[in-house]
Amino acid sequence: MKVYMSVDMEGASGITSSKLISRKEKEYDRGRKLLTADVNAAIKGALKAGAKDILVNDSHGSMTNILIEDLEEGARLITGSNKPLLQMAGIDDSFDAAFFVAYHAREGTEAGLLNHTIMGSVVTEIRRNGEVMGETGINAGIAGAFGVPVVLVTGDDKVGAEASALIPGIETVTVKTGLDRHTASCLPPRQAHKMIEEAAVRALQRREEVAPHCEQRPVVFDVTFKTTPSVSMACLFPCVERLAPKQIRVVDDDYVAAFKKLWGALLLGMSAMGGVLER
Repeated sequence: MKVYMSVDMEGASGITSSKLISRKEKEYDRGRKLLTADVNAAIKGALKAGAKDILVNDSHGSMTNILIEDLEEGARLITGSNKPLLQMAGIDDSFDAAFFVAYHAREGTEAGLLNHTIMGSVVTEIRRNGEVMGETGINAGIAGAFGVPVVLVTGDDKVGAEASALIPGIETVTVKTGLDRHTASCLPPRQAHKMIEEAAVRALQRREEVAPHCEQRPVVFDVTFKTTPSVSMACLFPCVERLAPKQIRVVDDDYVAAFKKLWGALLLGMSAMGGVLER
């Protein structure tokens, strides 16, 4: 059995502050240890359930957060940025199931801990075929395009609810309860790790009960940016349509191609935030 694991950071056990998830902060190394421990719990569960090949994709920020020297044996790690599929780098149709570890709720979720969607400083909202989506739904769609079901999500209670609403039968692990964007009631990490490991076992045992998350075609992504310059620069791509001063649209019959258009538009939009030639 082959398992794919996309790992963010905001949803890790014990993390509530941006100081633990930014490499510019003194507390970042502590956050990395907390994150790696959650990942190891998921790996242990997958191995117990019979996984023979586990691919872990470091998916937060610069994507160099997981401490490979502490990573549980039995897994491989994709680390580093410049990934055309971003948080889903390495996914293909050879995988039997996918885990989303340490995920967070979408931008604007009430009391969702450190909530945002892909680029917190740039994006106000992303809609897929008219429905507001967070990273869980967007990335589950990429997995679904390859026929891979997402069977486990770990993080706060808000992302768990978001995942359950999108993917019937998915296992979720609530390692903390969001009280505000920067406040949560957290379980002790050792208790959370036990829950993650047990849920990983259950998720893989039940993987055939969870269908891949497949979106109807054509796939339409509408993005609302936080500033107007982002739209101007994103529209340098001929495939990007301007809908409003802060809103764009990309469309494609293929989900993965639609996502790549979205990702490219977001990168251009981010470059415009402070002026593309001001660096």
